[in-house]
Amino acid sequence: MLRQFGSVENALGASVAGFTKIDGIGTRTAERISRSVDNFNVEKELALADKLGVFLIHLDDDRYPAPLKGIYDPPPVLYVKGTLQRSDNLAMAIVGSRRCSTYGSEQASRFGHILASSGLTIVSGMARGIDTAAHRGALSAQGRTIAVQGCGLANVFPPENVKLKGLIEESGACISELPLEYEPLSENFPARNRIIAGLSMGVVVIEATARSGALISAKAAMENNREVMAVPGKIDSPLSVGAHRLIKEGARLVDSVEDIMEAIGIIGDGLKGHVSGVATEVNERVEMPLFDVSQLSLSEYERKIFDCFDGDAVHVEDI
Repeated sequence: MLRQFGSVENALGASVAGFTKIDGIGTRTAERISRSVDNFNVEKELALADKLGVFLIHLDDDRYPAPLKGIYDPPPVLYVKGTLQRSDNLAMAIVGSRRCSTYGSEQASRFGHILASSGLTIVSGMARGIDTAAHRGALSAQGRTIAVQGCGLANVFPPENVKLKGLIEESGACISELPLEYEPLSENFPARNRIIAGLSMGVVVIEATARSGALISAKAAMENNREVMAVPGKIDSPLSVGAHRLIKEGARLVDSVEDIMEAIGIIGDGLKGHVSGVATEVNERVEMPLFDVSQLSLSEYERKIFDCFDGDAVHVEDI
């Protein structure tokens, strides 16, 4: 439409006859588009965007991310809250299960931290689980991170990530192709995942069930000539099925940040030394207890129960 009409404003003001001049759009589709435009209050949308501090960019805007522009189906318009920088063209996506294990969360945070500290922007979907851990890892390194939302930017999903959303906007950006007040409907997320892949040089999958949405991001990465990588997990865990399947189908197995950087061809001797140093520091922190027990005021009986937990899954009978 932008190529046909030259601008978003012209497209919004086009007639049914104008829409039918675009290849692949018949009269019925043109009528649907026209009705949708008529029902969409542009002035209200722009006023809300201004109130929320959101700006809009289209395909011909110099601020539009160059990697995303090159995919098969780039969003014609992006809503952005935060900042987009040229350095964000060096980005890595980290995706995975919403219901992840402690291991998965730790690895997502670790990879996010080390990659961000090495100058890469971390891209994910701000969902529960792996996505949240990846964003937090990047933020802990004072690095840049971009969240691609499956709803309009006036909404927060999941709602408990409202604080995280604010931190991401301060250290990167939250973006969406959807109108500001669009609800987080399930059908939004597969299309959202192509944007995650499109913004990135590669996609790292950390824990994914057989039907995980993370596999859609991996498929989109393959279709757009991005590197697809997967972190191995426990062979008897349902959370490992998706990642292990990707590896069998040709995805690169990665168990370190060095593996990721070698896969995308950006690691040299100087950067390798930095990555190794940061990895050692992060690994030591990951191995620290999740809580300072001295601050919990536990009874002797409660302390015995607490000591049964070491970060891995524990059966109730063992406790």
